[in-house]
Amino acid sequence: MSRTVRRQRVPVALLVPAGLGPAFLVLPLAGLLLRAPWTTLPGRLTEPGVLTALRLSLVTATVATLLCVALGVPLAWLLARVEFPGRRLVRALVTVPLVLPPVVGGVALLLVFGRRGLIGSWLDETFGVTLPFTTAGVVLAEAFVAMPFLVIAVEGALRGADPRYEEAAATLGAGRFTTFTRVTLPLVAPGVAAGAVLCWARALGEFGATITFAGNYPGRTQTMPLAVYLALETDLQAAIVLSLILLTVSVVILAALRDKWVGST
Repeated sequence: MSRTVRRQRVPVALLVPAGLGPAFLVLPLAGLLLRAPWTTLPGRLTEPGVLTALRLSLVTATVATLLCVALGVPLAWLLARVEFPGRRLVRALVTVPLVLPPVVGGVALLLVFGRRGLIGSWLDETFGVTLPFTTAGVVLAEAFVAMPFLVIAVEGALRGADPRYEEAAATLGAGRFTTFTRVTLPLVAPGVAAGAVLCWARALGEFGATITFAGNYPGRTQTMPLAVYLALETDLQAAIVLSLILLTVSVVILAALRDKWVGST
């Protein structure tokens, strides 16, 4: 049965803001590209400060993503597959970092993991471990703001997966853990991968919670976004170069996830 596509005239009242919307989003990026120091770009990319910040960002974002996967995938499975009292409250709490100002998240992390925090004081007194203003603190801050992206993506994939495969595995004698690792995870692997990529991208671009909880120490806690902020005060060209790197990473991630987002349209 063929569908007849009706072409309608677009009202001017909708056409104008619809055209201004993309311009509003694209023009700042175009300005960044136009003002980029293309002639000196190769040399600036190899400067020690840039490479150090880039290396630290890649390492901390990757470790934060691994932490989010280890904690977030089981949590997403629990929210999607298990009925328990307070499940809606848990889901709401998991998504709070999405709307919470990152600086507030950094303050909250200090109150919990700082030397006088709820857990930080015990870590300091018992093990001599201090998390604020360390590389580990960067990982913790990035994981805090990035985990909701992973949980939401994986939970959505789990809800869209056919549970009959898991039921068939259970009837054949497979335990819950075996079913989870051998059946469930392969079924939702694309969702886990997409969530992990989004999580990594969010961790790479984290600023507010990081500078509040971990500080801005070159070589130890100064990630790419923090380096951009610092460079704006002294060297605009360096800030543009660092911003271009983050922009390139964002475009690559969008291209990698394009099939998942628009493949069904």
